[in-house]
Amino acid sequence: MVKVATAQESISPAFPGRAPWGTASALRAWQQEALDAYLVQDRQDFLAVATPGAGKTTFALRVASELLARRTVERIIVVTPTEHLKVQWADAAARVGIHLDPGVGNTRSARSRQFDGICTTYAGVAMNAHGVEARCRGSKTLVILDEVHHAGHSLSWGDAVRSAFEPAVRRLLLTGTPFRSDINPIPYVSYDPGPDGIPRSTADYAYGYAEALRDHVVRPVVFMAYGGPMRWRTKAGDEVSASLNDPLTKDVTAQAWRTALDPNGEWIGSVLHSADRRLDEVRRHVPDAAGLVIATDQTRARAYARLLTQLTGEKPALVLSDDAGSSRRIEAFREGDARWLVAVRMVSEGVDVPRLAVGVYATATSTPLFFAQAVGRFVRARRRGELATVFLPTVPVLLAHAAVLERERDHVLGRRTSSEDLWSPEEDLLAAANREQKASDDLDDQFAALESEAVFDHVLFDSQAYGMHAAPMSADEQDYLGLPGLLEPDQVSRLLTDRQRRQIARRDRLDRGPAPREQSHARALEARLKELNSLVAQYARVAGVPHAHIHADLRRRCGGPSLSAATTEQVEARIAELRKRF
Repeated sequence: MVKVATAQESISPAFPGRAPWGTASALRAWQQEALDAYLVQDRQDFLAVATPGAGKTTFALRVASELLARRTVERIIVVTPTEHLKVQWADAAARVGIHLDPGVGNTRSARSRQFDGICTTYAGVAMNAHGVEARCRGSKTLVILDEVHHAGHSLSWGDAVRSAFEPAVRRLLLTGTPFRSDINPIPYVSYDPGPDGIPRSTADYAYGYAEALRDHVVRPVVFMAYGGPMRWRTKAGDEVSASLNDPLTKDVTAQAWRTALDPNGEWIGSVLHSADRRLDEVRRHVPDAAGLVIATDQTRARAYARLLTQLTGEKPALVLSDDAGSSRRIEAFREGDARWLVAVRMVSEGVDVPRLAVGVYATATSTPLFFAQAVGRFVRARRRGELATVFLPTVPVLLAHAAVLERERDHVLGRRTSSEDLWSPEEDLLAAANREQKASDDLDDQFAALESEAVFDHVLFDSQAYGMHAAPMSADEQDYLGLPGLLEPDQVSRLLTDRQRRQIARRDRLDRGPAPREQSHARALEARLKELNSLVAQYARVAGVPHAHIHADLRRRCGGPSLSAATTEQVEARIAELRKRF
């Protein structure tokens, strides 16, 4: 007998208590609105797109309760990307009176009738599509396809999902990131032609990050970018030096990036040290706050764990694969107060630890889907004002993803690609993120990392960059690491502006010294030019416009001579004009 929660319960979108995963006793405003839309439309297929951390599970379980109570459906099948998520769904459903069997795969020929349904994975459906189809035909079934974009992972998965669940009475599709890097259509998702005639996915209800941030449902995210000089030896024996801060070619960027992530180099050690200092500050206001390091592969994950142990004196939790042991380790970490978790797999979906507040993006995966899902691990809000901080390398593709975090995106079929892209859109990110990444070790044979040094580059928040280059552990960097752990979004902007002004003033005082007054003006102008060039580079990445075109447009709008002859006031005017465009 299913215990049905009252569907009419509603609550402010802010904070329905610190409820367990997927089990808030009352609905947030967006969840109630989505439920109303679902019941009014009364459709067989319904796609709900909600930003990671907003509470898709609570919404889906309330839909399931309503349909069971009305006898619209008799059984439930939940399909997830990973084995770990099957257990999470079963636990969450049990707390609201719905009992799902999370048995491994589809190995059982029959399931106990004491369950209201089952949890399986997309891979499990692909391996036993006929058996799953028989279950749907045997009783009126609601199918919940969690993170449904995985169903477009391959044609075989898509065909299996489409055929297995064709007899289902209802299909509820959930995702936080409906876009994919390929053009495989997602089963049961509607595609309508856009203004350019290219089909795009259409959601029946959408709740984006910008809306969730406005409603205080998710945390604001501050990105701390670190560049620095890198040196490595290629397979041909040539030594190459480059800085992550400089515009580089695809190959040079990739090798500089991997050099930065080398566990034996100084870059990753310095960034982990800074991230741990940031976690110290956050825990002053949020005592159980935790950090997550996202590693490229198991070898590096273990090495990062050793670095953190040396740094903090506390051994971090280590999650390397999608197995029963990993589920237990994640559960123990979620319920405990340990500081750090290092993970390879189960990072795009599956690591659901609301106390995560600090992240280190120490992986070379680069597509927007993985980046959005990874950042989604840090945005789940428990109380008003919690702030998330993600440390990442100064790599153009990552900064571009961070700058458009609030932009809603759809899955596009037949997308046009550019030969200038750093990473091909056909790169299958989820496959790389959710399998044994042994192939990445082969890349080490192409070059040998020799030296790496971290330099604090800037802070990115709400598509705006704050700060100038600074050495790790310097007073300039500490100003940004020391942001309070509890801040409203508008307070974040004000404090970052204040920190930037303080940094510039500190530079001016240091440079002034015994030097003549004219030198101080020169240094101030140099600082403004660096800020302008940083903003131009950021805007160019987002808008896809050459730097020279942006500078020419600013000169035309603001007046004055060329940049090389501009005064401090003229440069500041161009900075102000450019900030309006973000």
